[in-house]
Amino acid sequence: MSGNDAHPQHPIMPSEAGTPSIFDRFATAVGDHVSQAWFFCLCVLIVVVWAPTLTLTDLDTWQLIINTLTTIITFLLVALLQNTQKRSDAAMQQKLNAIADGLADLMGALHSDERPLARDRRELLAAVGLENHESSD
Repeated sequence: MSGNDAHPQHPIMPSEAGTPSIFDRFATAVGDHVSQAWFFCLCVLIVVVWAPTLTLTDLDTWQLIINTLTTIITFLLVALLQNTQKRSDAAMQQKLNAIADGLADLMGALHSDERPLARDRRELLAAVGLENHESSD
């Protein structure tokens, strides 16, 4: 095995993550804005301003307009927020894997021939999906 193959399943460290794409940055920015109180107040204001327009159109058209707008906005926001949540979950998993990997390496360095610690190390590696991890020592 070459020197570069020491960690074939080495978890990606949070500091090793690449630059997010334009879409990822956009989704994060939108998620940051729509999760604030002012955005909710803006939505309430839109509904309050829209409500009196019933007098300008018939009921069916009035309902169709708000239903169409809310459906479109909801669809787009769900897609953006799902992207943000997926990346957040992946980042959290990477951090947990890095912690577990470091702990497993520490346990490996300390365990020598102590059976309970060796068993605990194997259980930790198996629990986080790092069963085939090869230590660099």
